[in-house]
Amino acid sequence: MDTHLLVLFLGVDLLLIATPGPDWLYIVARGLGQGRRAALYAVAGIGTGYAAHTVLAAVGLAAALGAVPGALPALRYAGAAYLVILAVQLLRSLRRTGGLRGAADGLVESDAGPSAATVLRQSLLTALLNPKGLLLYLALIPQFINPDAALPLGVQTAVLGLLHVVNCTLGYVLVALLSARAGSTFGRNPRAARRLSAVSAALLLATAGFTAGAH
Repeated sequence: MDTHLLVLFLGVDLLLIATPGPDWLYIVARGLGQGRRAALYAVAGIGTGYAAHTVLAAVGLAAALGAVPGALPALRYAGAAYLVILAVQLLRSLRRTGGLRGAADGLVESDAGPSAATVLRQSLLTALLNPKGLLLYLALIPQFINPDAALPLGVQTAVLGLLHVVNCTLGYVLVALLSARAGSTFGRNPRAARRLSAVSAALLLATAGFTAGAH
């Protein structure tokens, strides 16, 4: 691959990842309300979702989906609706138990917090239904592909996509750890924990709003 294009893509990609957006809000919501373990599983789910987007882009399915009228808007609104459902579940558990960690279903399944499978599943679906991932592969990555290079276009797309997944994972792990630390610091008493639960629900709703408005 063209080294110059690769370095340029790395700089642009890191800048985009460092800019707070829906992924940040989602991970912060997990970290504040559910702790470090849930936040890190959320990062793993999002990373897996973007890896799936990479595969779709590499085989050309992402471009095909983008060419279908109404496909991306439908995906956008489905993702926003799913985040609203998660926020509503969180608020319902808050009303029943007074905090995140005691809920019996929804985002939290036991006193120990959400199971790994639950967080991974919800985070993976959130990433897959987020059109921002597809838009990155449709609009940004093609600008850094050299059609005259020895590597096929699909391979170049896969390399850049996987680089994006690695960058996202590293950056979002930092966000997860910082938000979990803040949640641990301010959530040690029931009143503070209840407020963090409400903040987490609000962040999920904000994420839904960003997702619905993505273009």
